[in-house]
Amino acid sequence: METSDTIVLLLYFAVLIVVGIIGSRKSKSSEDYVLAGRRLGVFMNLGCLSAVIIGGASTLGTTSLGYQYGISGIWLVVMIGLGIMALGIFVVKKISGYKVLTISELLGKRYNNQTRLISAVVTAIYTLLITVTQIIGMGAIINVLLDWNLTFSMLLGGGIVLFYTILGGMWSVTVTDIIQFVVMTIGLFFIMLPMSLAKAGGFDHLLAELPDSYFSFTNIGVDQIFQYFLLYFFGLIVSQDIWQRVFTAKNTKTARISTASAGLYSIAYALAAAVIGMCALLVLPDLTNTQNTFASMAIAILPSGMLGIILASVCSALMSTASGGLIASATLISNDIIKEYFFPNIKDKQFITLSRITTLGLGLISIIFALWIQDILVALDVAYAILSGAIFVPLLAGLFWKKATAKGSFYSIIVSTIVILVGFAIDGLSATSPIIYGIVASVITMVSMSLLDKKTSVPVIKKGV
Repeated sequence: METSDTIVLLLYFAVLIVVGIIGSRKSKSSEDYVLAGRRLGVFMNLGCLSAVIIGGASTLGTTSLGYQYGISGIWLVVMIGLGIMALGIFVVKKISGYKVLTISELLGKRYNNQTRLISAVVTAIYTLLITVTQIIGMGAIINVLLDWNLTFSMLLGGGIVLFYTILGGMWSVTVTDIIQFVVMTIGLFFIMLPMSLAKAGGFDHLLAELPDSYFSFTNIGVDQIFQYFLLYFFGLIVSQDIWQRVFTAKNTKTARISTASAGLYSIAYALAAAVIGMCALLVLPDLTNTQNTFASMAIAILPSGMLGIILASVCSALMSTASGGLIASATLISNDIIKEYFFPNIKDKQFITLSRITTLGLGLISIIFALWIQDILVALDVAYAILSGAIFVPLLAGLFWKKATAKGSFYSIIVSTIVILVGFAIDGLSATSPIIYGIVASVITMVSMSLLDKKTSVPVIKKGV
């Protein structure tokens, strides 16, 4: 990269820092800090949702999968898109109107405080791992394109996200999300995709030169597609960072339109990223590390100056998801654990301070974990496996099954989490079976404990309570 590209990236980082400072002035209440005042319209809510679900794995991972498997590399992000659409169709109306900040708070009202606590812990681990994956991605992309030290690159990207998230909370995250949504859309759809196709000789040349398997939607393997379904479709429906964005919408109609639109955007994004990966196979047939497909392709086809815009667009996708995971994790810890058990009478401004301190601590932990793990897809799979296996069943049972009890919910989360972790220890972190075992264990525990429990008449929570 040329000096001009580095300047473009640094200017972009400076804009995000300024936005963080401005956002801090808008966060005058805890609802402002955590949910941006619950008053976002369709465009703002769509931008936030799209920015948070399209992260490092979506961009770098799908391009890498496109390089390896062709058009079937879309399934990771397609399942994310279908998951958020299902959230909008089946769940948003159910949860709209509840005066809660987190999934765990809703589960606490439906069941009891023990369920709220254990679900907060599990979900906070997931959201923290989401932040870790994005910091890994930022480090990798900056390292490849700027040739900066990998550790320094992670510290820089993670540090900027931590800075603006601490200062302005969801207001800063919302404004930076909109900027990042616009930048990553321009970068992928209007720069990388057309220039990749041009460099590869056009789509007709792809059809002629690539194996027929690269145009099969099942080339990646039905088992892999099923794993993505278990991880991302279920995971998106019960994801705190997504719910927190949904709660920022000004009404139910806005939230449903935004979730549906974000799902369609995700599917289009997946197709574009996979095609870029397929083009890269013709342009760069000898890549040894396919995780660097996107960055290597950008270096190969883009002129000076434009490369800096693409780097900013990738960092946009990574940073928006990182900040979403970070503030979600901090909200769970501060609202559902610290406030609930240690400072139940905390004042509003004190809660903002508590949230900032919690965000700082979790941000530092996520940077340390990113430096340790350094594999974006492995970290993402573990995060979604824990969430899908442990939280999905008790949440859906709580919303749709009146006989679900607190005891059934509490033990289903504990049993399924243990089953998933043991499954990963035995079968490996890339295995599908632990997720299946976890969901099955969760269903069996939830149903059996609820039916055996004498307290079967758990009242359905009232909206606004």
